[in-house]
Amino acid sequence: MGTKKLHVLFLCGWYPSRVLPNNGDFIQRHAEAVNLQHQVSVLHIITDKKIHQPIEIVSEKINGIATHIAYVKNSKNPIVKIYRFYSAFQKLLKLIGKFDIVHLNKLFPFGLFALYLKRKFKTDYIISEHWTGYHQPKAEKITPLELFLSKIISKRAKYNCPVSYNLQQSMEKLGLTGNYYPVPNVVNTDLFSLRRDNITNQKFTILHASNMLDEHKNVSGIIKTVTKFRAFTENFKLILIGENSIKYKSLADSLDVTNHVEFIEHIPHTDIVEQMQNADVFVLFSNYENLPCVILESFACGTPVISTNVGGIAEYFPKEFGKLIKPNNEEELLNSLKAIFFEKIDKNLLHEYAKTHFSQEVIANKFSELYLTS
Repeated sequence: MGTKKLHVLFLCGWYPSRVLPNNGDFIQRHAEAVNLQHQVSVLHIITDKKIHQPIEIVSEKINGIATHIAYVKNSKNPIVKIYRFYSAFQKLLKLIGKFDIVHLNKLFPFGLFALYLKRKFKTDYIISEHWTGYHQPKAEKITPLELFLSKIISKRAKYNCPVSYNLQQSMEKLGLTGNYYPVPNVVNTDLFSLRRDNITNQKFTILHASNMLDEHKNVSGIIKTVTKFRAFTENFKLILIGENSIKYKSLADSLDVTNHVEFIEHIPHTDIVEQMQNADVFVLFSNYENLPCVILESFACGTPVISTNVGGIAEYFPKEFGKLIKPNNEEELLNSLKAIFFEKIDKNLLHEYAKTHFSQEVIANKFSELYLTS
């Protein structure tokens, strides 16, 4: 797609940093996709409890993107905290220089900076939104002030781009009006691709990778289900990948299924490709989601998925690509595992679907159209 090259300011409430290395890595991947067609500069500010000076600026090129992160000294005084964040914001703006459009990631609170830039420099902004906090019942925790300000930010955006239509509906129910145009998460389909050999696994391999938070991902439910799967076959293994996954070993021990479970600490995003390529099925048993990257990446690797039907998952889940089940329904998960055990999946079909819907080129084209629309 031939487009005018713009300088895009990625204004990020979430972004990987030395404080939270994996926070908002899906935003980083959006930035990398956009950077293929435009010049992207990232602006991120985060509290760092380990620093002594009020503000520390770190600017570096990361994966070809000019990344500017301000680390702010922690303060219990909200006025001091606001002042430091604003001061850091001004320092980063001077480093970045002129830009053509703002791409806000996570509406609140950094949307206040987007409003400031729109008013001072007449610079339009679009919003990418991933936050599950807009879904009920979690949305009940949003304060009246945050909701009031969020409505203003949303209304004045050039476009609101939640990662799913389901998230759009939840936002609209809260009164967050605006010009909505959902844009899904992105997958590097050159990296997440089909394995080159056709070797069949000796053991039926079930993969789960996540933040390992049980309230969110229901990892314990997966372990309980594979315990019952043993009555169907002993020839399987469950691989759990994520920070402190070993904490579930005690549950596996108590259920006498430890010999079938492999616990792997968090690994770099690029390293999970091989695990997905080698898996027979990826399982996501979450209680809530928006549009998880791991499902799209599994498709790109030709790996079928069993997932709970929550959030916007069903919007990008062809029925022949796996199974959608009810949350917390271990019987459905068990029956789905049995079904996938026998099913023949067209891996090429899964990969091509991912390529045509979530590749860097496709997502960059979508954002380019929005940036350039007057």
